[in-house]
Amino acid sequence: MVATARDASTLADLAAEYPDTALALSLDVTDAGHIQAAVERGTGRFGAIDVLVNNAGYGYRAAVEEGDDTDVRTLFDTHFFGTVDLIKAVLPQMRARRTGTIVNLSSIGARITPAGSGYYAAAKAAVEGLTGSLRKELEPLGITAMVVEPGGFRTDFSGRSLQQSAEPIHDYADTAGKRRKENDTSHGTQPGDPAKAAAAIITAVSSAEAPEVLVLGADATTAHVGVLQAQLASLEAWRHVSESTAVAE
Repeated sequence: MVATARDASTLADLAAEYPDTALALSLDVTDAGHIQAAVERGTGRFGAIDVLVNNAGYGYRAAVEEGDDTDVRTLFDTHFFGTVDLIKAVLPQMRARRTGTIVNLSSIGARITPAGSGYYAAAKAAVEGLTGSLRKELEPLGITAMVVEPGGFRTDFSGRSLQQSAEPIHDYADTAGKRRKENDTSHGTQPGDPAKAAAAIITAVSSAEAPEVLVLGADATTAHVGVLQAQLASLEAWRHVSESTAVAE
């Protein structure tokens, strides 16, 4: 197993506990050189990369109007383009062996699009769209691609790693403003256990046919179903308008 972080020293305990099977490496997914070096070292140590899990990321909260251009581009560089670059780095060897699994971490936020999380939801929605097409391209080659959509888990997502716009706009106080760090009390109270999430992902990867989307957490499942039901209801309500656009014969 190759475990990566921007600071590999944070993984020292893991590498020490499993010296024969774990390799801890520094990796900045926004740096092409880092990506290539990590893939080469991992392949050199273990012979091949069988499963790629794209989990690098962090939260970013801002009303759409508040979002800083540099912050937003860095967000997409990390969540979307970093994922793309890692996929491209491992696919040649997976194609050569006609086997492999790519797991891309998304979020239930891509479905429920909360106020204040527009940019984060957009980045994750981009990952989901990419993965859907990737799965169809890779299936004939014996390779699987899947999305994981977690709900709330007790990680640092809503704590240390959460970023937000520097200058809030008062008009959004009752929408995006409610989810700013100073107003959000969810950190440490999320219902999900990260260890159980990891076990669920392993179960899916090890199955005969991994799901296209693996939703994690009862909160995420309930929210996902609610979004689908609302979308179907809206589709049916507007079906007559949608179907009125055909060329008249």
